[in-house]
Amino acid sequence: MTTWQGWHRFATTDPPAPPQPGDPPRSTEERLAYHSSFVTIRTPAISQLATQVRTLMILGRHQQATARPSLIVTGPAAAGKTTALLHVGRACHLAHTRKNPTPPGSAHGAAPVAYVLVPPGATAKTLITEFARYLGIPTTTRMTQTQITDAVCHTYTQAGIQLILIDEIHRLNPRTTTGAQAADLLKDLTERLPATFVYAGINVTDTPLFTGTRGAQLAGRATLIDCGPLPARHGRREPFRDVITDIENNLDLHQHKTGTLPRHAPYLHQRTAGRIGSLTRLIRQAAITAIHDGTERITKTALDTIRLDHLAETHHRPTRTR
Repeated sequence: MTTWQGWHRFATTDPPAPPQPGDPPRSTEERLAYHSSFVTIRTPAISQLATQVRTLMILGRHQQATARPSLIVTGPAAAGKTTALLHVGRACHLAHTRKNPTPPGSAHGAAPVAYVLVPPGATAKTLITEFARYLGIPTTTRMTQTQITDAVCHTYTQAGIQLILIDEIHRLNPRTTTGAQAADLLKDLTERLPATFVYAGINVTDTPLFTGTRGAQLAGRATLIDCGPLPARHGRREPFRDVITDIENNLDLHQHKTGTLPRHAPYLHQRTAGRIGSLTRLIRQAAITAIHDGTERITKTALDTIRLDHLAETHHRPTRTR
């Protein structure tokens, strides 16, 4: 998805659809593929990000003198940051193309969204080269950073890029010379491009990105969206249980009894530390196992047999009853 062709294919391909009443039963292979890709569960972070992006894009639409306000999606690993980023980016892409269909006879429509990964050990030149690669802007080793930046700013403006998603932002370290130059490049781009920037990274507030003069500038322009673990309870609400219910309602298992998984919410919260990525992986793996072994349902015993990511497993300390 770090090229326009890949992003366009992702954004315009219908996402996986849950089974609907009256639909013919799917084959085993179809159901395995469905649980492998699965639907995107709309978490509170996704809802908040969607609202903020829509508002800030309108707020910055006619802003000319200074950089437009931006957003930073932060949280621990496996908290659903990239999922939220991609979900909102796809929604923006589809909304724009519905309002602005490709003219008849034109081979290419507008490109409203860009998705860029910060490369490991990013320098200003390697970072701007990633921006160029997304739209297929030709570059050579002889080109200077300034030349590539000028080409990117011109082409992105001509293409109609309105939303720029920058993932893995925690890889930038402004305390190093190269990291500081890369951070300055991003600041320059926010002032030269008529687009809203949304960054995502692991625990961004704990990294050097928010320290020093550059960090103060970023903090003064960016709204923070916390994509952290969901609490078991928030006031009278139980957001984690609500997400479990949504996941269960989208399963495609022949013998699974509705309401089973929400009853195990305390266990699932302990097992995953409230991380959405770990939760969805656990339930999807259990669903795939249930299809393979023919049980067609998920039980707590079945969940106990699933090995999760190391982060979740080191957090989980189950107590054995005798």
